[in-house]
Amino acid sequence: MALYSAAAAVLSGLERGEGGLKSLVYGSGFPHARQLYALVAETLRYGPVLDALLDGAALLRVEKKLPPPLAKVLVYDLLFGKGLKCGGRWKALVRRHRARLQAELARLKVRRGVSRDEDLLQPAPGAGPPATQVPRYVRVNVLKTCVDDVVEFFKRQGYSFLGKAGSLEELRTLSGKKFILDLHLPELLVFPPQTDFHDNRLYTSGHIILQDKASCLPAFLLSPAAGSHVIDACAAPGNKTSHLAAILKNKGHIFAFDLDTKRLATMNTMLMRAGITSCKLAQQDFLTVDPHDPKYSKVKYILLDPSCSGSGMVARLPLEEAAPSAERLQALAGFQRKVLSHALRFPAVQRLAYSTCSVHREENEDVVHAVLREQGSAFRLVSAFPSWPCRGLATFPGAECCLRASPVDTLTQGFFVAILERCGEEAALPSSLPAGTEENLQQEEGMEPGAAPPKKKRRKKQRVKA
Repeated sequence: MALYSAAAAVLSGLERGEGGLKSLVYGSGFPHARQLYALVAETLRYGPVLDALLDGAALLRVEKKLPPPLAKVLVYDLLFGKGLKCGGRWKALVRRHRARLQAELARLKVRRGVSRDEDLLQPAPGAGPPATQVPRYVRVNVLKTCVDDVVEFFKRQGYSFLGKAGSLEELRTLSGKKFILDLHLPELLVFPPQTDFHDNRLYTSGHIILQDKASCLPAFLLSPAAGSHVIDACAAPGNKTSHLAAILKNKGHIFAFDLDTKRLATMNTMLMRAGITSCKLAQQDFLTVDPHDPKYSKVKYILLDPSCSGSGMVARLPLEEAAPSAERLQALAGFQRKVLSHALRFPAVQRLAYSTCSVHREENEDVVHAVLREQGSAFRLVSAFPSWPCRGLATFPGAECCLRASPVDTLTQGFFVAILERCGEEAALPSSLPAGTEENLQQEEGMEPGAAPPKKKRRKKQRVKA
């Protein structure tokens, strides 16, 4: 069962935009990385087919406790792989549905007019061009090093540094061993697509984090002040948590929650490698956390990235993934509304970042609108990064305050971010922002550059030599 659990955890990480396939596989701690990589890669390759089978056989509606990523892995191996190898209740559960799944597979072949399993992988007639490849994004972990030192390290390894990007087109045309500093995020380096760093010394030592640009937006826009108390409500596998810790300068306190034991174990390893000391992990459903517990009385910031359909994941786009059913979208949206409402019950919270890696309005604008209506005048949407090219869908007044991201428009994973702020309080935007962002965010929020207090002298970082 360990193989299937590890594969499901990797799929969940991909859905949440926490890294690429290789980085998640090799960071999982699973002893047989090649076996795990092959299983996840094939499950992704059959992703649209598996979605159609799960919907047609109503497996997830019947077996409500079966996590969707685990269901995909098990059904792949049952129908297209080498057969289920594990024991335990999940194997017995899926095998109970074998006949229904096989019947649904046969019907799918008839509808598609094919006879072999492999033929189901062919693009549908009239399908569009392959999805845009996104660059490899590398976030510099400023708790252990600095951007200048990392740039010099890569230059010594034969890479050519092109300076700071002035447009998305410069990111789009990257090739070979060239890299550039991102035009929006000051600690994000950009390399050509498919650049592999999972064996690089900077990655294995925690000096860099492999994290999609869109996945960096929630913590960056939440911008908690150093020393703050913050909740990361659905934290594993931890890239956003490590980003929060870097913004906090390892001061203050992060309460991080997740239910999955293995994902939390992976997260703990990653945080230790990144030098994070300000985080307390808890294996707990965030919905069961008491907002009035005295230990959370100082929590002013919450990052909420709940489970979603994962429909914005670039890895799935070339596969022409079947859209999730309306019933599944409604179930996800119901959970997302519930968890967002719960987060806003913490009495001291001033600012919250809500994000998903979904393209569906049901999980994004509709969730935010419903919760804002429920809250009355208690919270409002903040217009974050007005110059960001993709805005929220115009489904309600003010939806343009939200951010969207996509492979075509922003060269990232498909993503959604909304920043909510308590009304009637001082703005929660701190005086101490991540290095290099003060002037940018002041301009974005309509403030005069230089209005924030002067930055403190930067602490000397540990240098890494090639």
